[in-house]
Amino acid sequence: MKKVLLTSTALVMTAGVAAAEMSMSAGAKLTYGNFGTGDYRAGTAAGTATAAAKAMAAPDPSWSSEADLDIAGSGGGGTLTYSATLELDESGEAAGALTIASGGLTFVYDANDIGGLVSTGDDGEDDNTGDYSVSYSAGGLSASYETDTATEDTLINLGYAMGDLTIGLEMEENNNAEGGDATATTSVGYVMGAATIALSADDADDWDASVAYVSGNTTMTVAADEESIYSVALAYAAGDMTFTARQEFGGTADADSETEFGVTYAAGDLSFGLKYDSGDEAEFGDEAETVVNMSYAVDGATIAAKGNDQDEVEVSVAFSF
Repeated sequence: MKKVLLTSTALVMTAGVAAAEMSMSAGAKLTYGNFGTGDYRAGTAAGTATAAAKAMAAPDPSWSSEADLDIAGSGGGGTLTYSATLELDESGEAAGALTIASGGLTFVYDANDIGGLVSTGDDGEDDNTGDYSVSYSAGGLSASYETDTATEDTLINLGYAMGDLTIGLEMEENNNAEGGDATATTSVGYVMGAATIALSADDADDWDASVAYVSGNTTMTVAADEESIYSVALAYAAGDMTFTARQEFGGTADADSETEFGVTYAAGDLSFGLKYDSGDEAEFGDEAETVVNMSYAVDGATIAAKGNDQDEVEVSVAFSF
């Protein structure tokens, strides 16, 4: 890790000497609250807590803070381009990334921070994301290879686009799964006027299909999958307000039936949102179905607040430099 950081730092400094582009930014955030504090629900997954666990009181609010410093540099010419970043946070942890590109070929190294591989840990985070990737594109063809050097998980993507038609093949090997797990997924997308059709299927007999139709400020989407779960979603924008609704039904369990709706308002520096989801979305906090949030930007600072129906609240102020 230290070698990566030194390499990234050296590239940034070299880019600066060579009169290439270089930038620096920083941010800080102060938070007070208990939103999404988690374990007081007896450690159960969303939607599965017992009545006794749900009756437990939320922890008392507490203070927390975070800060980060980002340095980025880039350089090169018509044949070769390169860029590097260095990220530092309040704990002293650092991360570096390096990108080199020539023609349609791109190489990226960014330890555990490339988002294609998804090996989700118990905390819901992508603990084993990719370390490096190699990609190539020319005309309508594209190909990429990504791997995690620690777990040896790999992800290969092949794609072709011609007019309104797109075709893709994804091959993933997940060595974290018991006994290892390899899947291949084929996808097809087609745009036909105001309608977009999408189909995908893998070698484990899982499939998804959807049709989205746009008319003015309204978008309607109908979807289905191999578990006979169907959904209808509607989004409508009216000036500074956006309304969304989604109903999921079918399947074999009560959990397969889900209702969602929301309304957001954004005007200038002020935004407000109200969301409901009977499926206990993680962003709502622990076991919550309803969340209200607002934010206001003033003089480089963003003041935000949110709360849910599980007595979880949070107030924060964030600064950018």
